[in-house]
Amino acid sequence: MAQNKVQYQRGLSMLEFFDGYGTPERCEAAVRAWRWPEGFVCPRCEGTWHSEFRRGRRLYFQCSGCRYQCSLVSGTLFESSNLPLPVWFTAMHLITQAKTGVSALELKRHLGVSYPTAWLLKHKLMQLMFEREATRQLTGRVEIDDAYLGGEVQGGKPGRGSPNKVPFVAAVQTTESGQPVFVCLSPRPFTKDALLAFAERSLAAPATLVSDGLGCFTAVQGTGIRHEPHVTGGGAASAKDPRFLAVNTVLGNLKTSLSGTYHAFGFAKYGYRYLGQVQYLFNRRFDLRTILPRLARAACQSNPCGLRAVRTAEQYC
Repeated sequence: MAQNKVQYQRGLSMLEFFDGYGTPERCEAAVRAWRWPEGFVCPRCEGTWHSEFRRGRRLYFQCSGCRYQCSLVSGTLFESSNLPLPVWFTAMHLITQAKTGVSALELKRHLGVSYPTAWLLKHKLMQLMFEREATRQLTGRVEIDDAYLGGEVQGGKPGRGSPNKVPFVAAVQTTESGQPVFVCLSPRPFTKDALLAFAERSLAAPATLVSDGLGCFTAVQGTGIRHEPHVTGGGAASAKDPRFLAVNTVLGNLKTSLSGTYHAFGFAKYGYRYLGQVQYLFNRRFDLRTILPRLARAACQSNPCGLRAVRTAEQYC
């Protein structure tokens, strides 16, 4: 059988990573180029004349016009962190090149930091991934299905009513032949109002929504989105229906990845971040070599995110 070109493509090897980002100087040069591609610009007065100096290991700039001082990482995702830039870049490399994800515990061991530090770093990056995918819209043929994070508590209520399950919608844009292109994963209840909000946010006409006939999916009617229901029933046979091969494959890989990489996490509080990470990496899987610089550039253009903001997770249902 022929190899899948996307799956077997060449990624960014560790040797190439260290060659490009293995020292503080190389990481600083990359951040500087992404923040100010045409040279330093003062965040306050937009002046370009400046001087440079260091406090400890951190590089600072002082505007010659208004005398404003800022560091290389101020105003970025890296600002509220004492970690050296090579540690951040190594974490981003490990996360973007791992097929099944990297847990905070594994990051702790690779980076040589404490577990709380690794957890905070990972959640900052996952939040960034989620935000970068917030405007993603699918069009054309879109397979959709209802799914859950978590499982039933022993002795608790089974099925959709289980309090330990967090519902989310999985939608996969495919080619006409059924090959997956892009995905949207959105935690929300299976109600018509919630699905209408999802359609308005994540679907763009002309689109054909291919569903299993669950009642809430009919909410897209009248929005310019064509609904194509196929009632499949339950059981293993429905999961093998060729009309839903793309979305079922994505869900199977997602659940295998989450259960194999993470022993447990707060499904209700942080589930949207884990789904956002999966969505971000899946939608950029066509060029593994560029995922790291794209994520790092986004971090340079993102606002600072402290511990309180990270722990105050929002509900996006």
